[in-house]
Amino acid sequence: MNQVVVTFGEIMGRLAAPDHLRLRQTRQLDVTYAGAEASVAESVSNLGGVARYVTALPKHALADATIDSIRALGVDVRHVLRTDEGRLGLYFLETGANQRPSNVIYDRADSAIAITSADRYDWDAIFQDAGWLHLTGITPALSANAAEATLIAAQKAKAVGATVSIDLNFRKKLWRWDSGKAPRDLAEATMRKILPHVDVVIANEEDCHDVLGIRAGQTDVHAGALDTSRYPDAARQVVSQFANVSKVAITLRESLSATHNNWGAMLLDAASDQVSFAPLDAEGNYRAYEIKNIVDRVGGGDSFAAGLIFALTTPELNRPETALRFAVAASCLKHSIKGDFNFSTRSEIEALMGGAASGRVVR
Repeated sequence: MNQVVVTFGEIMGRLAAPDHLRLRQTRQLDVTYAGAEASVAESVSNLGGVARYVTALPKHALADATIDSIRALGVDVRHVLRTDEGRLGLYFLETGANQRPSNVIYDRADSAIAITSADRYDWDAIFQDAGWLHLTGITPALSANAAEATLIAAQKAKAVGATVSIDLNFRKKLWRWDSGKAPRDLAEATMRKILPHVDVVIANEEDCHDVLGIRAGQTDVHAGALDTSRYPDAARQVVSQFANVSKVAITLRESLSATHNNWGAMLLDAASDQVSFAPLDAEGNYRAYEIKNIVDRVGGGDSFAAGLIFALTTPELNRPETALRFAVAASCLKHSIKGDFNFSTRSEIEALMGGAASGRVVR
């Protein structure tokens, strides 16, 4: 793999209640640093790719620590913009268990990336030698400035011939920056401006509905079972609305409880109209990974996106069905790792792709 993968978006301090304590129970918080786009950059780098991360951060020691946390993992952070205004965004995490869901509290108003205008970034330098740009629907949900910067990033990337991917990632607690529009309406209006510059769309069924009004039949994501036959049609609807989109990946999560999920995905290759599902059983039928003891599911979707990008830009992995299998296995393993970042290695992912799912000690 020799393409430089650029990601653009907000990184925050993550303050998590230890173990499975509720936030109101604890007087201690575990501090790490994370954000969707930073997690993708970290994972691509961890797998052996070349990743460049771009954001805006204030000039103080906590922001220095934030940058250190991803620089240490091999990510190029030379184009992180340091600002005199704005703050480091935060999010507080309460990890759920059994029938009690996890909960996130955002504290990111007036963060540096939210108040920084798009013309402050050196886009020409950022995209010099870049082959891929990854974005999400989270950063444009922060502010009009962040939305404009996301759009311009996509346009600049396309101008240099880079592939652009975006994870729709609808966050209902965000999208509050235009009081004249409801969050879903604002998300759709904003994302429909960005999507004409996108090649690869990543989403789940809720994202497709909340952002684009596309539903996979009558599937209920909260029912613990999905009708996977509906999803190719949802992906084709995305392509029919945005002819520039060459691939649509939809993750398939069946939430039986906070600590027991089934996990898989499908991928539509628009040029061939080929639909792939992963994982598959010995007979070639879709059979989700059953994850019974989730350690931390935050970042699972980002690890899927990173796995897909890495595989599609790696010659021996870039067949659509192989890339999808790699991405699903990568994200399955992420559920066993505390924190947002996926520290699974390529060899571990390929072992799971090959059927090594017993979790036996490797000696």
